[in-house]
Amino acid sequence: MQRQGYEGTGIKQISREAGATLGSVYHFFPGGKQELATEAIRHGDQEFTDILREALDGADDPAEAIAACARTVAEALRASDWIDGCPVTATSIGTAESAPDLQRAAAEAFARWRGLVEDELRASGFAEESARELAHTVISTLEGAELAAQLARDEAPLLIAGRHLARLIDSYR
Repeated sequence: MQRQGYEGTGIKQISREAGATLGSVYHFFPGGKQELATEAIRHGDQEFTDILREALDGADDPAEAIAACARTVAEALRASDWIDGCPVTATSIGTAESAPDLQRAAAEAFARWRGLVEDELRASGFAEESARELAHTVISTLEGAELAAQLARDEAPLLIAGRHLARLIDSYR
């Protein structure tokens, strides 16, 4: 689903690529494709949460942490030969009407990521409103830059976004 999205991925394809019988897929995911996709979103959420936490915990400064996060995402995207973008977005995009549970799971992921950034900014002395608004800007910009990098097959959009987000964060000090 990370590569083809929800609509472009069939349950039989998932079964085949996982080396599992169709029956076992339905055994573990009785809700079918939608349940499996929701779990894929949760898995992607956890992957990016880990990347973001590692960047935030590994830097003395939130601005540098966000730039480091952008570099990490760029490296992972390049390593996948530009195929594996954000699994949360890839799985949930275009499903508002057909799979509202996927939309909710994706919205929860984005809220969690914003919360991590906001908490770090507040712990670094940023005002509540500034931290909240910067967190929205950071996550939205990183997400858009990842898509732009994937489409261009070039890490520049992510690296540029990371540098400019760091400058933006620094401007609030």
